[in-house]
Amino acid sequence: MSATPSSLGASAVEQTVLNIRALLQGQRFADAESAATTLLETVPLNRDVLYLLAIAQRHQRRITDALATLDRLAKAHPAFNHVHEERGHCYVALKDAPAAIQSYLKGVHANPALPASWSMLEGLYRLVGDQENASTAAAHVAKLKTLPPEVVAATSLFSDGDLVSAESMIRSFLLKTGDHIEAMRLLARIGLALEVYDDAEVLLEAVLQKSPDYVAARYDYARVLLERHKHAAALAELNTLLALEPTKREYRTLYATTAVGLGNHEEAIQIYQDLLIDADMPAWARAELHLSIAHSLKTLGRQEEAIIAYRQAIAARPHYGEAYWSLANLKTYRFTDEELAGMAMSESSSECTAMDRYHLSFALGKAHEDRRQFDQSYRFYERGNAEKRAESRYRPELIELNTRLQKDIGTPAFFATRTDFGSSSAQPIFIVGLPRSGSTLLEQILASHSAVEGTQELANIPRVAADFQGVTADSDHPRYPAILADTPREDFARLAQKYLEDTRPYRTGKAYFIDKMPNNFRHIGLIHLMFPKAHIIDARREPMACCFSNFKQLFARGQEFTYSMTDIARYYRTYLELMRHWDQVLPGRILHVQHEDVVDHLEENVRRILDFCGLEFEDACVAFHKTARSVRTASSEQVRQPIFREGLDQWKNYEPWLGPLQDALGDALTHYRD
Repeated sequence: MSATPSSLGASAVEQTVLNIRALLQGQRFADAESAATTLLETVPLNRDVLYLLAIAQRHQRRITDALATLDRLAKAHPAFNHVHEERGHCYVALKDAPAAIQSYLKGVHANPALPASWSMLEGLYRLVGDQENASTAAAHVAKLKTLPPEVVAATSLFSDGDLVSAESMIRSFLLKTGDHIEAMRLLARIGLALEVYDDAEVLLEAVLQKSPDYVAARYDYARVLLERHKHAAALAELNTLLALEPTKREYRTLYATTAVGLGNHEEAIQIYQDLLIDADMPAWARAELHLSIAHSLKTLGRQEEAIIAYRQAIAARPHYGEAYWSLANLKTYRFTDEELAGMAMSESSSECTAMDRYHLSFALGKAHEDRRQFDQSYRFYERGNAEKRAESRYRPELIELNTRLQKDIGTPAFFATRTDFGSSSAQPIFIVGLPRSGSTLLEQILASHSAVEGTQELANIPRVAADFQGVTADSDHPRYPAILADTPREDFARLAQKYLEDTRPYRTGKAYFIDKMPNNFRHIGLIHLMFPKAHIIDARREPMACCFSNFKQLFARGQEFTYSMTDIARYYRTYLELMRHWDQVLPGRILHVQHEDVVDHLEENVRRILDFCGLEFEDACVAFHKTARSVRTASSEQVRQPIFREGLDQWKNYEPWLGPLQDALGDALTHYRD
């Protein structure tokens, strides 16, 4: 019995694709087209099938059909750059040299490992008498011929977004051949794309040791350092690159982004604005610059200017979901009827990318919430969360495993034998907890004190933990935190000193500074070993309010647990479990501050916080909203206003839909103050 299209499984589809390739190689183009057309009834958006169908149509001189198939392919798979090469072949068949050149150029700009495109460009440029560009194309052809075929093929896969296949191919190549500069750089770029930044950093350091003049690798290295929040080191690399090419847009843009990381927003804004002068800049790049300017203006508290810049980003790119969400994320902005209609139209458009769509969903959720249309609002929040969770690699069991391991290693006896570890410095004040728990309010209160520096959510402690974990660690069998038991005393003093040195670029020299990375609650044992005299404050919020506030929030990065009510509830419960453990083994070490108490009894709790930190009371801490400073979190505009109680029970507007969250939280609903 032969298989019908509807009965084909994944392996059968793959085998049919191989058969179609064989038909093309045998020049049986009509048979290949027939097989591809039949298979598309089962998998209408399959990338390889659409690509092979276009090739079959082109070889039968049905160029119009082939171009239509390629349009369909490009819409379904915008990152697949071979579509440009195949379009170029189609225009060559039509004897349209200018169109062919433009198509090939689009392909090689996105995927430089396309030997056929470079070869065709060389011939076409010679045909039209452009010898300079012909020579450039010829140089690329020659360069690709010097590289091993595996590196060229893996680079092409990487450029087309097939990261898994590219990684597998290039790792196999490196295992066989040992060090190879291009292969190592490619593996680092794959690590950068997969957010495995520590591996990428090690690889690129090795590349630059072997080839210090490799400019492209140095640029990649600067990008990795930036992702690892090593802003000062990234700036040094970018200064080296800019000394070579001071006007290169990519270097200047990354320099500005690094300046933002160091809190130098005015400098960054000026660079972004200078870059906008380029009249030939593509619309997408112009939109990104306006967005970056707006983010810095928002951080500086210049909200009206930020709104103008966000709108300029949308004008440059009408479906720009991140710009719409950024307006919504001001929390105080209200969309007009025209903006709301435009957002809805963009969100439902077939031209809207997945990333734009979930940004728009969150923005629409906030827009309808502001209009008290809670039914529509919830549907958009739910849709945005589902789309974001679908692309996430978050595994809640790993967080719960970490909680168990922290409890296993961090016993009273463990800490009792390590009382003289770490640094004597009391400079850092750590504010921990969950996002959306009132931590930004506590930071603003403390940063309003004359002796305290407000910084940002510093990534230094998580980076120390990641270094303990190791670059090749098995996440299901982690080295950290158990490795803390075997770490010598002097290492913790060294790590503390390095932490103080690495965070110095974010400070101006006040006696104390705040590290407001909420996820540091997982690393309180490590913090205690590094800084036994530092102050640790736990910002806590009623579970329904905290969890639903996270569900409504689209984070710029991280916090992957927030895109599912089940995940949020599990995370909140393991947070309570771990905080209870720290209280048992390190009694009195942590000050717990309930957000609702701060709202209801502000001065009383301000005095309590300052007493805990050994600070004299200052009126400015109660009038925190008058303090002018950069604030980078989602609550940036809220902490620039006097405290208000209206936000405490906003989750109750959505109570009809929150039964699953309440069930998943269980006894946390009544024991969150324990």
